[in-house]
Amino acid sequence: MKVHRIVPNIQTADPALAKRFYHDILGLEVLMDFGWIATYGSDQAMTVQVSFLSQGGNDTPVPDLSIEVDSVDEAHAAFVAAGFTIEYGPVDEPWGVRRFYVRDPFGKLVNILAHA
Repeated sequence: MKVHRIVPNIQTADPALAKRFYHDILGLEVLMDFGWIATYGSDQAMTVQVSFLSQGGNDTPVPDLSIEVDSVDEAHAAFVAAGFTIEYGPVDEPWGVRRFYVRDPFGKLVNILAHA
């Protein structure tokens, strides 16, 4: 399994408030905007990205961290084998990702995902 990227998620009641600061002033591109989540970054290498969420999608909690991997099922099996409790999923979401939630040793909710 290889990690492709790690994306911090910032909870907010109004994700649209991020546009002025991150897009208009800093020049980050709007990579995704579904209303409940707006993601800003760069299409070039995906090295800079910040998401603003009012919920985690499908009315789940907002995860503290999102980590994209090449195989969700392999990652899921590894976490289960290590004794970590899976809090959501794995599930294929309607916006094109397969994911599950797991808490890290510090209690942070981590969204492990892969794009379809």
